[in-house]
Amino acid sequence: MLYRQFGKTNESVSILGFGCMRLPVIDGQATNIDEEKATKMIRYAIDAGVNYVDTAYPYHGTGMDRGGASEPFVGRVLQGGYRQKVKLATKLPSWLIKSRSDMDKYLNEQLDRLQTDFIDFYLVHSLNSISWPVVKEAGVFEFLEQAMKDGRIRHAGFSFHDRQELFKQIVDAYDWSFCQIQYNYLDEYYQAGREGLEYAAAKDLGIAIMEPLRGGKIIHLPQAAREVFDRSAVKRSPAEWGLRWVWDHPEVAVVLSGMTTMEQVVENVSIAQEAEPHSLSAAELAAVNQVKRIFKERIKINCTACGYCMPCPAGINIPDCLAVYNDYHVFDNLQEARAVYGRRTAMTAPASKCVECGRCESHCPQTIAIRDQMKKIKAAFE
Repeated sequence: MLYRQFGKTNESVSILGFGCMRLPVIDGQATNIDEEKATKMIRYAIDAGVNYVDTAYPYHGTGMDRGGASEPFVGRVLQGGYRQKVKLATKLPSWLIKSRSDMDKYLNEQLDRLQTDFIDFYLVHSLNSISWPVVKEAGVFEFLEQAMKDGRIRHAGFSFHDRQELFKQIVDAYDWSFCQIQYNYLDEYYQAGREGLEYAAAKDLGIAIMEPLRGGKIIHLPQAAREVFDRSAVKRSPAEWGLRWVWDHPEVAVVLSGMTTMEQVVENVSIAQEAEPHSLSAAELAAVNQVKRIFKERIKINCTACGYCMPCPAGINIPDCLAVYNDYHVFDNLQEARAVYGRRTAMTAPASKCVECGRCESHCPQTIAIRDQMKKIKAAFE
C-alpha cells in the first residue's frame, strides 16, 4: 500500500480510502447491510494497509433527515483492535443544522454510533450555496474549534458540491486542515474541478477525492471506449484506468472508493500498491482523454447516484431512473433500457408519478433539473 501526506495535518494516509456508502446489502434494502460480507471486505482492506475509513450520518439510510446504518456498522466493524489501525472520517449533516447546539448534538450522537471517543477527520458535509451561509451563521467555526480543543475531533474539514467560485470562498473562510471533492476524468472541470484541486493544495489542505469512478459509471464503457483502452500498450481494467488517472495527480492524498464486493476491494488494493503520481505516460493520458470525449458525447445527466435526492415522496427511485436513462444514451439500446426500466419501476413508482414538488432538486449536489428529467424519462420509457 502506498501512502501520502494529508496536507497540513501531517498525517500519513493510504492512497486508497474505504468509502462506506455503497456497502453490500440484503434484499436491495439500503438500511440492511450484509454485515458478514461487509466486515470481511473492510477488514481485508485494513489488513492490506488501508488506514482511512470514511462514512457519514445519512449513509445507508432512508433519507437525508435521519441517521443511516453505515455509522453504527462501522462502529462495530472497527472493534477488536481495528479502530486503532485507521483514521476515521465522518461528517456533520450540514442541511440539518439550525443552531450551534445542533452541531454538538449530532457530533455526540455520531461518537456514540461509531463507538469511539474521537473522530480523526471530521467534515462539514456537502457544503453548497444553501448550507454554507446557514452553518456559518450558526457558528460552525466556533464549534469546530471547541470540538478540537476538547478532543472530540482531531482535524476539521469539509466536503463540497457546488460551483468553483464558492469552493474558493469556503477554503479562504477558515483554517481548514483538509477538504473532500468530487474528481474523476469526466469531472476534471466540474464543481471544484482541477482549478479547485490546485487551489486547495496551494493552501496545504489535505485532499480526499470522492466519486473517482463517478459512482461506478465509468467502468461500464461504450464499445468505442473499450476499443481505445484495448489498443493501449498497457492493459488495465476500466476501474484501474479511472483510479490511476486520479492518483496521477500529486495534489491528491486519498481516493475514496465505495466498494460493494470483495472482488472490487482486492482489485483496488492491488492497484493502490503502485499508483505513484505522474506515473501515467503521455500515451496513456491521451487514451484517457479520448475515452473522456466518447463518454461526454453520450452522457445526458450528470448523476453520480449519491442518493441525496431520496426518498421521493411519490415513491420514485430517482437515481435508478436517471441511471437507466443515461445507460440508454451511452449504450444506445432502447429495447433493453425499457426492459430494465420496467423491472426497476415494478417495485417502486415510475417517473410519470412525479408531482414536481422539487424536494429532490433542493438536495441534489449536481444541481440536476430532476423534474424536467422525469418528463423525458416518461416520454422515452413509458
